[in-house]
Amino acid sequence: MQEQPLAQVNSPSENNSNSSDQSLFEKNKFTIADRFRGFLPVIVDVETAGFDPQKDALLEVAMMTVRLENGKFYPDELFSANIRPFPGANINQSNIDFLGIDPFDESRNLLSEYDALVPMFKAIQKKVKANKCKRAILVGHNGQFDLGFIAAAAERLNYKRSPFHPFSVFDTASLSLLVYGQSVLAKACIGAGIKFDQENAHGAAYDTQMECQLFCKLINRFTTFCGIPSPVNEVIDYLKN
Repeated sequence: MQEQPLAQVNSPSENNSNSSDQSLFEKNKFTIADRFRGFLPVIVDVETAGFDPQKDALLEVAMMTVRLENGKFYPDELFSANIRPFPGANINQSNIDFLGIDPFDESRNLLSEYDALVPMFKAIQKKVKANKCKRAILVGHNGQFDLGFIAAAAERLNYKRSPFHPFSVFDTASLSLLVYGQSVLAKACIGAGIKFDQENAHGAAYDTQMECQLFCKLINRFTTFCGIPSPVNEVIDYLKN
């Protein structure tokens, strides 16, 4: 059955927002920067050789941006790489067995962390600038895990210009549990009407594409049923006692 909106965009009379700002939201003329307070959502998935971002190897990483058309979000551009374990990295065999890969197999077109991540960071920065955003915000399924490995790799590289917010994330696992009653990626995708191929699961590039579709479904569904959040123009002095 086709979803019908239960609520429309709040009218200017319902809050103290500027009416010209509100009209942009009503006409679906808002931008990604408008919708997410200057942040560009970037879907990220990593595959690793363990759970410790400081010690365990980062093996695969993928990032995918989103685009906005007529008030709806869609997957945009995918960046991905297979990564050669950094010198001294810990490799947990149970993780390798689960992923079914050889982390040192050069036929997988392995790149160093620098050669894999720095071009991705720069590409994301260009997307941030093109969308007139101030920063990227990581979107991930249990996203704090992904952010931890990305941040640890940037620290190893002494790379000071990571495009991502240092601690905030969109977590599609939590959002999916709220909207679809499912926290596992495969089941959340099925609940959202997204075809999920278990054979390709647990590869960073594939999972990122699925997570991006899921994120877009979540945001678009929220918009359909709840409308667009009204702008909040109140200035808050965070230093005031």
